[in-house]
Amino acid sequence: MAASPRIAFTGPSSIPAKFASPRRSLLLQSFSPAVGRGLLSRSSVLSSGFKSDGAAYISGVRTHVAAVEQAVTVEAQKMEAPVVIITGASRGIGKAIALTLGKAGCKVLVNYARSSKEAEEVSKEIEAFGGQAITFGGDVSKEADVESMIKTAVDAWGTVDILVNNAGITRDTLLMRMKKTQWQEVIDLNLTGVFLCTQAAAKIMLKKKKGRIINIASVVGLVGNAGQANYSAAKAGVIGFTKTVAKEYASRNINVNAVAPGFIASDMTAKLGEDFEKKILEIIPLGRYGQPEEIAGLVEFLALNPASSYITGQVLTIDGGMVM
Repeated sequence: MAASPRIAFTGPSSIPAKFASPRRSLLLQSFSPAVGRGLLSRSSVLSSGFKSDGAAYISGVRTHVAAVEQAVTVEAQKMEAPVVIITGASRGIGKAIALTLGKAGCKVLVNYARSSKEAEEVSKEIEAFGGQAITFGGDVSKEADVESMIKTAVDAWGTVDILVNNAGITRDTLLMRMKKTQWQEVIDLNLTGVFLCTQAAAKIMLKKKKGRIINIASVVGLVGNAGQANYSAAKAGVIGFTKTVAKEYASRNINVNAVAPGFIASDMTAKLGEDFEKKILEIIPLGRYGQPEEIAGLVEFLALNPASSYITGQVLTIDGGMVM
């Protein structure tokens, strides 16, 4: 019996006080006592000359202070820009997250396994709009690769502030036909990879008592899906892992959450037949696929928005209402 078609769910910096606005009144006040005591009233020429020189001096100081303020602001922004590692960021949801966080001012490490050309394009796109990005090729299911990836980010930017565990694969088939290698490959990358990356990045976050970790799970981790026993098990594991790590790290001000996408537009969904696509859309109340940018928007909120600082250990579904 042939297996029916399957689709994988994919689920300005503050200015130092000495440069603040009161500088104008301070500069003007430094000249007014001399005028008040009549020290410059010996002749109108001297008075006029002083006013001219004084105005020029004030103008020069203002220009200098403005330049210093600008330099301080730029430098502060460089120092304060969050450092984010995104696994599986060369395409799809990972690419959308990398571009969104890059545009938001983050320094982005774009991880990939095989798609080096695509990863370089993502990095260049981030740099094109003034961001900073580096690429790193590595298999997150391998501990040595993960340690090297974390070291690359720390060597480049000094820390890791945000981790987005997005890398994942599918090996879909019915359970009775699933080979152990198909099971293990998915578990190793989709679940063990999340464990390895989280453990490595958390070592840095724990020291500074601050960090955000976002795991990309899937609605199939909540409800299952025929033909995806391996993928469903891995994503369910990610959800349980997220809740446990959130409890362990909450006292260190590290927020850990999961995002569970439903059907998201991709190269794969574009190849589905019209009849099969119609059946899929019928089970989605909003009647359409989600877009990678919509997932990225939610990740951006969890990673950067102060309003998300009281959210941890949660699984946020973004599926058009499919799972209610």
